[in-house]
Amino acid sequence: MSPPVPPGAPPEDPVSTALQSDRVSFQTHPSAYRHLKLEVVGAVARIKLAIQEDQGLRPGYELKLNSYDLSVDIELADAVTRLRFEHPEVTCVVVTSALEGVFSAGANIFMLGSSSHGFKVNFCKYTNETRLGIEDATEHSGQTYVAALNGLASGGGYELPLACEKIFLVDDRRSAVSLPEVAFLGVLPGTGGLTRVVDKRKVRRDLADVFCTLADGVRGKRAVEWGLVDEVWPTSKFEAGVEERVKEIAGEGRPDRLGIELSALTPEISEEGIEYEHVSLTWGKAARTAVLMIRGPKEAVAVPSNAADLGVNWWPFQAFRELDHALLELRFNYPEIGLILLKTQGELATVLEVDAQLEAHKDDWFVHEVRHFMKRTLKRLDVTAKSLFAMIEPGSCFGGSLFELTIAADRSYMFDDEGVKVALSELNRGAFPMGNGLTRLQTRFLGDPARAEQVFESGAPFGPSEAEEEGLITSAMDEFDWEDDVRMAIEERASQSPDSLTGLEANLRFAGPETLETKIFGRLSAWQNWIFQRPNAVGPKGALTLYGQPESAEFDFART
Repeated sequence: MSPPVPPGAPPEDPVSTALQSDRVSFQTHPSAYRHLKLEVVGAVARIKLAIQEDQGLRPGYELKLNSYDLSVDIELADAVTRLRFEHPEVTCVVVTSALEGVFSAGANIFMLGSSSHGFKVNFCKYTNETRLGIEDATEHSGQTYVAALNGLASGGGYELPLACEKIFLVDDRRSAVSLPEVAFLGVLPGTGGLTRVVDKRKVRRDLADVFCTLADGVRGKRAVEWGLVDEVWPTSKFEAGVEERVKEIAGEGRPDRLGIELSALTPEISEEGIEYEHVSLTWGKAARTAVLMIRGPKEAVAVPSNAADLGVNWWPFQAFRELDHALLELRFNYPEIGLILLKTQGELATVLEVDAQLEAHKDDWFVHEVRHFMKRTLKRLDVTAKSLFAMIEPGSCFGGSLFELTIAADRSYMFDDEGVKVALSELNRGAFPMGNGLTRLQTRFLGDPARAEQVFESGAPFGPSEAEEEGLITSAMDEFDWEDDVRMAIEERASQSPDSLTGLEANLRFAGPETLETKIFGRLSAWQNWIFQRPNAVGPKGALTLYGQPESAEFDFART
């Protein structure tokens, strides 16, 4: 079904029109994978790239040499999440290729060349989130990812291994790792390659400079010496060498853990929006706005001794799965939406009860994984290129885990009535860190770090005046000011330049320390966003435009 057109969407908008006719779906299942083979044997899982050339997301290009597009990454993201929930017994995940002599040629260049600017940027962002999910699984779920490069790994085909904990390369005198984007395409590696080479693998800066401008890449023992891979073996010993390392990493696994099945989400799509069980997305009254409503739990179901028995329908997991899906829908299928009004509905006390369960049972593997899934969903909200206003109204339940939405928002407005409350829970202390490594409260009170802890001292829910005084909201408004002042704020925001707002929000949301993650989404993405629009890359004579043609790129050599 084509997505409905929200109010204010210009009918002549080519991106909007393209997406109306070709909706991106983010749900899949291993039985429906076209490009990956997922195999699980005991403590070890293998993700094999077997990308089908003629089954890309859209027609017009072929996915040769295991090059990938968004459809491949949707499957990869699904596999990473399923392994955490459906196969918690797994302790080592091997990413390799089912093709002989090639691991992956990276993001498909003809796909990039034929895509709109917005789609290219969102593709890179989603792929970055998947790579970070791999690192998160290694760090927090005990599922260590290793890359077994049985052939060429170029561009994004090397950036995927860079997200793994270990990289093993076959030494066959042909197979190399490379980041050839600057040399070949006039763009940057788009999914964290530059950052991970120097920040994660600690490759020397001068060697990294040579490597990232060397079109043919680096192979064999030199790749090990430079720190680009961990080990190499000749073809005859490669499989045995990898197998030995995998056994060392996997150990005995965790056979005592029994996973749960991740059932498909079943949203109803209509002209009014998208309706899930606990989440709804509807179009706002003002142009280019949407209301994202999260309904709180009806009750706090007792957590059994084996928490996994709660299954996929447990409110914190199901609600945040739906929120995650809605954010992806907004990003790819509704690019014209500029402002999201975040709302909640339910009993504040019940939300806090569920939060208490999430804290009390955090050592249970299933509860542990649900908490980290919630964390990753909130991070996806943080990097969403939409303005976010939290609307705290009668009937809201912005408490604890749902209060994170309030402090993730660019602004928060609270209806000044004694029945309207917000509250904190133990989860706000550190269960959901941002990409900068701080909690959202710590980021909010960066100039007064002690205050991020002091707000917990009262323990009671905060009314409008208390919440405003404590700095937990932007503004409290009584019933006489609410309708006009909120309406004016919404209309003003929706009328401003989306480009400048995206830059404004990306700079203001991540105050504090810079991390690998903030560099990827801030510094790297900002430069790539700019380069993707420059004529040296995408102009008529640009390197990306002319790739694969006999004509050479013509550059404007003025440095800017």
